[in-house]
Amino acid sequence: MNTSIYIAKRYLFSRKKVHAINIISGVSMLGVFIGSAALVIVLSVYNGFEKVILSLYSNFTPELKIEPRQGKTFDPNTPYFNALHRDAKLFSFTEVLQENALIRYGQTGQFIGTVRGVSDEFLRNKQLDSTIEKGSFTLKNDGRFMAVIGVNVQSKLSVNIHDQLSSLQVYSPRRNASSSADPLSEFEVKYIYPSGIFNIQQDFNSLIIVPIDFMRDLLNEPKNISAIDLNYKEGTDLKAVQRDIEDKIGSMFIIKNRFEQNADLYKTLNYERWSIFMILTFVLIIATFNIIGSLTMLVMDKQQDIAILTSLGADKQLIQGIFFFEGMMISFIGCIAGVIVGLIFCVLQEQFGFVKFGDNMTAIDAYPVALKFTDFILVFLTVSGIAAIASGISARLSIKRLGEIKEDL
Repeated sequence: MNTSIYIAKRYLFSRKKVHAINIISGVSMLGVFIGSAALVIVLSVYNGFEKVILSLYSNFTPELKIEPRQGKTFDPNTPYFNALHRDAKLFSFTEVLQENALIRYGQTGQFIGTVRGVSDEFLRNKQLDSTIEKGSFTLKNDGRFMAVIGVNVQSKLSVNIHDQLSSLQVYSPRRNASSSADPLSEFEVKYIYPSGIFNIQQDFNSLIIVPIDFMRDLLNEPKNISAIDLNYKEGTDLKAVQRDIEDKIGSMFIIKNRFEQNADLYKTLNYERWSIFMILTFVLIIATFNIIGSLTMLVMDKQQDIAILTSLGADKQLIQGIFFFEGMMISFIGCIAGVIVGLIFCVLQEQFGFVKFGDNMTAIDAYPVALKFTDFILVFLTVSGIAAIASGISARLSIKRLGEIKEDL
């Protein structure tokens, strides 16, 4: 065993003459322990939020979305899109036609929301029923078009899905409307009955989902669509598929994955994640630099030992190594213990969810966590870097008065 490491271990685990050194070393180790555990937990919680958001958004956000680069709509009846629809790896190929519209229900008021028309393959998603609070996710019933509305729409208009006599009135501006004394004559009006109410997330809860044929009639759009939503079978390499489509689709279209469809959301989530990481790292720096005080007092306590070792032939490098490795040991013990406790906490939270949100949360009731191996590496490297700087400073201080110590003895 290296002489410096051996002596450093003896100093760390043996009883010291000055009790204050024990206390300061313990405080330093506790600070590293708490900082390391907090970093692991916070990073895992933000990973959990990202995972939950992906799962919530996956109901209405496709794995890949094709949109026109310019304009609102495009004609999907092209040889490439027809061939893409026949791809064996596809789980669903959904044509989407959507537009903002004025919605009225009885005499309860009006609401401006997004009406999204979808083709039949949209209903292949087996998770849709899990989003329903009332009714069912039904878009056609006995040849009649039906609508599934978000909870925001239901709340604004007081929609009763069990009232078979009241329908949603959907108003959309006519394309070739001319000025008229009656403003309503400038709108195309269609009627549709609600079949269910869904609740996913604020960004989606103002949507109204209807069959695409209903939207074609409303907008007088017989062939064009707004987008194509693609979902693939499990195990498909989506990055490779996206690159392949980008190469073949041409410059008139853009294709986005889920991260690109919700870029602002994920940027905000990442900014918050790294902001909290930097704050906790700063706290960890303060805790780790307590090691300097602990080792400085240890140097004062071990002046006689330092002089004896020097007399026996120990050089400055060995003396520095003793206090450097002691500082690293304090940091590593605190770091490893903190990572283990953080891991245990995250596993328990993942299994039992004992730390919960407030009662107003509906989608999830407890803080989500998701463990990533790279987070543990990041925490370990962060602690190691800070500890190496602090221990290096202390090690240099240990030999600063080496000449004076020898003269005193």
